Amino acid sequence: MLKETVVFALTSSTNLASAICEALQIPLGKIKVEHFADGEILVEPQESVRGRSVFIVQSTCTPVTEHLMEVLVCIDACKRASAGEINVIMPYFGYARQDRKAKPRQPITSKLVANLLQVAGANRVVTFDLHAAQIQGYFDIPIDDLTAVPMLGEYFKSLHIPNEDLVVVSPDHGGVTRARRLADILDAPIAIIDKRRPKPNMVEAQNVIGDVEGKTCIVIDDICDTAGSLVAGCQILKDRGAKEIYTGITHGIFSRDAIEKIEHSPIKEMVISDTIPMDEDKKARSTKVRIISISNMLAKTILAIRGHEPVSRVYEDYHFDMFK
Repeated sequence: MLKETVVFALTSSTNLASAICEALQIPLGKIKVEHFADGEILVEPQESVRGRSVFIVQSTCTPVTEHLMEVLVCIDACKRASAGEINVIMPYFGYARQDRKAKPRQPITSKLVANLLQVAGANRVVTFDLHAAQIQGYFDIPIDDLTAVPMLGEYFKSLHIPNEDLVVVSPDHGGVTRARRLADILDAPIAIIDKRRPKPNMVEAQNVIGDVEGKTCIVIDDICDTAGSLVAGCQILKDRGAKEIYTGITHGIFSRDAIEKIEHSPIKEMVISDTIPMDEDKKARSTKVRIISISNMLAKTILAIRGHEPVSRVYEDYHFDMFK
């Protein structure tokens, strides 16, 4: 079955794709990605894809538009080379935060991205922790929105924090479902930070709903971008008497001075997945960030797709029923 499968890595996710192939015990597909002087992009598979199941691995992180364009050009190249099916593994779905019209004359860019992927010729999209689950409805092809929450839950279990001292915190009202999933894994109560966001990348924390005094708090969120929102929320937890604060994040974007904010915050440890590669400079400046890999989960997802089995089985190793 895997003889007819090829995994291609584009420029943002080469290490992740290599780890996936290592788990699958298959070679990484040969592909050339070239950026010309004028900014045009050329993507050429260097091996036959005729009739094969192609998996294109690329997170559309910074620079978002270039990485998205690489995916679109690669899909077109594979389609014109008679690939049997084209699966896009996009661990971080760029433009996901532009999922609605928050005020007049705004675009819904995540819908536009969904259209572009489909028109280019993708047959399936696999992603992690979409900013809004409703984005799945923008697609008319299968989309698997996986989650890193069970993996994060197993990590926090390994810390052996007593249940009576533990509380899972949602950084806003929109993240309550995600916090409840982690709380179910850890058998812990939840709390919610009540805050408002006057403009993008700025937050004013207001209050905490729930008891955090003397507790070890685990703040769970999908994205850490500039870290302003997260750090402000963690500070209010500390002000309300939290003993220790951990954070679990799926997508570590870390724009601007995010690392410095985290280093000077009350956060004891931040655990992120490798949906977005963390460059060596940021690693060198960080003493609080721990990275866990989604490569095995994606390898099992590829096996499930190729074997026409339920993708939900990838969670079995984490002893948590996501659909209860």
